[in-house]
Amino acid sequence: MEQDSRFNAFESDIGISFRNKDLLHQAMTHRSFLNENSEYSLDHNERLEFLGDAVLELVVTEYLYKDYPNPEGELTSFRAALVNSRSLAERAEKLGMNDVILLSRGEAKDTGRARQYILANAFEAFLGALYLDQGYEAVQAFLIKHLLPLLPDIIETERHRDPKSHYQEIAQERYGITPTYKVLEEIGPDHEKSFVVGIYLNSKLIARGEGPSKQIAEEGAARSALEGKEEAG
Repeated sequence: MEQDSRFNAFESDIGISFRNKDLLHQAMTHRSFLNENSEYSLDHNERLEFLGDAVLELVVTEYLYKDYPNPEGELTSFRAALVNSRSLAERAEKLGMNDVILLSRGEAKDTGRARQYILANAFEAFLGALYLDQGYEAVQAFLIKHLLPLLPDIIETERHRDPKSHYQEIAQERYGITPTYKVLEEIGPDHEKSFVVGIYLNSKLIARGEGPSKQIAEEGAARSALEGKEEAG
């Protein structure tokens, strides 16, 4: 089957062979795929994502504690920047998860922000599957190879700084204005809702952000403003 050959190629590319192939397949199964494939024997990946998120946080926290003598607040910021959806989605795409994730036809056509969150969740689900299949040390080795090397660049470019606080400092210094946020749009059903939020200086819309929560969307809007991705007009 084409699906099996794609998964075999993925395992070969990342240098990991799952003992229980169903765990890998489930980790790459988005909820939407089941809506169009009722005969599919496996569940979607959300429970594995829940487990993988916890293992990810523990591995990264342990690594930071052992290797970085910084205060707790800075370590928390480093960890948040390393495990946010943007970083995880970039890693997932680079590792080829885009080629094996199972989606509905509609989701497969969307290559924008929604895909970013799907990929980030798949990355966490993969970690959960790997943990169940081969244990903590296998996940640790995988993350040391594929995620933790991003940390020096994150620190050097100050991507660990909270974007909302950072932009507020700049706006107050340059314009004497405290930014405000407003929900511009809510997209999708309640169980998979996405928010579009605008960041404003007085009544001027500066930038937009999107995410599965208002907080994440606000951070995205602040990050876009910091990166100069401002609204025209």
